[in-house]
Amino acid sequence: MSSGWRARAYAVRMIDFSKASVFKLSPCDPKDIGGSVAPLLVNGEDMLYAFKSVRDFVVFTNKRLIAVNVQGMTGKKRDFTSLPFAKVQAFSVETAGTFDLDAELELWFSGLGKVRLEFRGKADIRALGHLIASHCL
Repeated sequence: MSSGWRARAYAVRMIDFSKASVFKLSPCDPKDIGGSVAPLLVNGEDMLYAFKSVRDFVVFTNKRLIAVNVQGMTGKKRDFTSLPFAKVQAFSVETAGTFDLDAELELWFSGLGKVRLEFRGKADIRALGHLIASHCL
């Protein structure tokens, strides 16, 4: 594993937290956070879904997952972690239930490990599962 991948793996853990999630992601309009992520997009890449916690957010494009960790008191410093769907080896989707209103998505990335995201009940977790399946199957 190269030192660059080790650095990225650490950054992902800051967002996903291998233990129980500290915050839950809620759906938001990709246009609301598009200005932060748009400079990272390549030709033919479109933002499809966006989810936000208090400060951090996650964007699903048609090619990858971009996790943004907002840092510092002012929130101007940001860590952008790009996780391409081409590196997904396996994934798990857990839908919300009657008493447990949260949904979960776990992704296993080649050379990186597991990324776990927890969503509030209104998130369309099945659509995310379909998006990922269409890129890694």
